[in-house]
Amino acid sequence: MFSRIVVCAASVSMAALVSAQTPAFDTSPIEKAIGMKGSYNAAEHVYKVSKPRADLASVDGWKLPPFLGTSSYAAFTSMGNSRVMVMGDNVLYEDEVAPAMQAALENGLEVTALHNHFFFEQPRLYFMHISGMGDAGKMAAAVRKVLDAPDGVRSGQAAPATRYAMPPVPAESRISGAPLESIFGKKGEANNGMFKVSFGRPVKMHGVTAGDAMGVNTWAGFAGTDEQALVDGDFAVLEKELQPVLKLLSGAGIHIVAIHQHMTGEEPRLIFLHYWGQGKAQDLAKAVRGAIDLTSTKTASR
Repeated sequence: MFSRIVVCAASVSMAALVSAQTPAFDTSPIEKAIGMKGSYNAAEHVYKVSKPRADLASVDGWKLPPFLGTSSYAAFTSMGNSRVMVMGDNVLYEDEVAPAMQAALENGLEVTALHNHFFFEQPRLYFMHISGMGDAGKMAAAVRKVLDAPDGVRSGQAAPATRYAMPPVPAESRISGAPLESIFGKKGEANNGMFKVSFGRPVKMHGVTAGDAMGVNTWAGFAGTDEQALVDGDFAVLEKELQPVLKLLSGAGIHIVAIHQHMTGEEPRLIFLHYWGQGKAQDLAKAVRGAIDLTSTKTASR
């Protein structure tokens, strides 16, 4: 009798062990699409795929190992019916950000943050967070395109770029403000040949309204010349507006250089994205205005 109890207990323990090691959902479509094996977290029902990026950068001469934060990863959890939710983070050099972001946005993933994790690292590293929901195989295939994007950049140039590919703008600015004011539908500011326009996006914080003058705004600043200009600025967007704005700006060749928050506890909640682009001033202005029109930011034409 005792031996039967022992055998039964051992069988139960073995079954529990096998159950703990067996994913709660079919991960084979993920493995097939992404082309690599992951690990399964039974406690949280999460299947995670990691791509270590060794010897990317150093801090004070100390090489950052993947174990301490230089691995790109994607974590999948089941939503039922072969659908998954995926979240991930991608470790990138500056010249890898735009291709990786384009790969995400063009393949059904959302880009939810772009920022730094370190000080004084050389070369500089950026971290791009992604998310998505959908068919397991399609989501995994999209993640693979994002993970592969840096390899495509590095195959053409081993060392990370230290400047934009386009020629630098002239040191002396001579931007014509009137055509840009016509595009934006608002009077701008001029300073030493540069031009700037700003649209407030008021929020409530602790019962107080904060708006344009306090930095809660979408703005665009232009320098250089009409034919060879740069634009840099900031968008204040609602969460639901972030992806359309990212797609339009990046599709127009404008680089997204940061996505983060500026405040806590504001209503409505805003996300801020910073951007930089080069080209003809009016072309850049039209792209920025097109992105503004995807938001509920108040402009003169509304």
